[in-house]
Amino acid sequence: MRANKTIRCLILTTFVSLNAAAQSAMFPTVSAPVQITNGKEHLFASYYGINSWSKNERYATILETDVRFRIPTMQDTATLGLVDMRTNKFIPLTKTTAWNLQQGCMAHWLATNPDSVIIYNDMRKGKYVSVILNVFTRKELNVFPYPVAAVSPDGKEAVCINFSRLRLTRTDYGYDGGGQDVQPSVQFPENDGIFLLDLQTGKIKSVVSLAQLKSQVPKIKDPKGIEYIGHVLFSKGGSKLFFLARAIPAWNTTSFTINKDGTNLKRCFPDEWGGSHFDWLNDQQLLITALYEGKQNSHILFTVGQSNYRKLGGGKLDYDGHGTFSPNGKWMVTDTYPARNRDQTIRLLNMKTDSVLTLGSYREPPEFKDGWRADIHCRWSPKGDLIGFNSTHNGSRQVYVMKVKE
Repeated sequence: MRANKTIRCLILTTFVSLNAAAQSAMFPTVSAPVQITNGKEHLFASYYGINSWSKNERYATILETDVRFRIPTMQDTATLGLVDMRTNKFIPLTKTTAWNLQQGCMAHWLATNPDSVIIYNDMRKGKYVSVILNVFTRKELNVFPYPVAAVSPDGKEAVCINFSRLRLTRTDYGYDGGGQDVQPSVQFPENDGIFLLDLQTGKIKSVVSLAQLKSQVPKIKDPKGIEYIGHVLFSKGGSKLFFLARAIPAWNTTSFTINKDGTNLKRCFPDEWGGSHFDWLNDQQLLITALYEGKQNSHILFTVGQSNYRKLGGGKLDYDGHGTFSPNGKWMVTDTYPARNRDQTIRLLNMKTDSVLTLGSYREPPEFKDGWRADIHCRWSPKGDLIGFNSTHNGSRQVYVMKVKE
């Protein structure tokens, strides 16, 4: 009981102090976080930066699970559901076995019907698929034989990667069960990479293969090492893709952009900069956390095809965080990995002034670590008036929301 009172006092104190600072530094007013899930373990049903709300912001896509302190397997079924933002009630929709604790089941609201229709990943008859579902009728509108990693802003296309290969190379981000061909002995497969899926016709085509990247990435010196695609994201206008190519066991990383038709493949950085987390500011500029000049992890903004690299935050964001831009592009919210005392901190950046405001810190219990850790993974609502995040600071994995008022 005393611990709960301490938490409430801390939240209240943080709320008062951060809003006083916000007014003086021309930041929006941001509320203390409200926990919108309870009971079992919960997390947003997609990766950080991906919108989790219906366009009208009535419902948020959430995963519910019993899994704690381990990486999920194909025997672990998660419940995909909605949280009603008016009541915080969890509404179960369906089950999935193609999910993980970092990216959920990659649920996206489709802009073609943004208040009623989502797409998510599942496993059917031993194969990974993506399912288009009406959340009110529970009717499956389509099932594609490919899992999706990102969806275009207009909701008409998606990009697909190999989640089985990802399970082998980075266990906590892939899916268990062998639902795709891993090709573990092939370093740079010609028939694996990034694929563009037409969500209206079901047609799929290659954007770039791993074989095409061989001359662009560091040499894999270990004969058992393999290259893989880690993350991919559409630009705000939908014309381009950002992606990370990585290799094991050396963990070398190369950041790329490419047009969605497969043209204009470009490395984002010079050698040794690597790349980690990312978001597009618009259709030309993007943020990537990387080793600035090969030395210091920073939040770096630049224009595709140019070397106009700019560190954001005036030195206050010189670390690897999960940065993501507000819908109007005025703000960027980012987080930290746990500090020595296990605190995970959320910070807000004013894109015009480059000033930084700390929104709060949340202590991750030591039991949440390795592949079952709970990264904060912030995301904005469609109107930019909510920031959601995952946290374990109250002892279980739950979802929180802060209200933003400009």
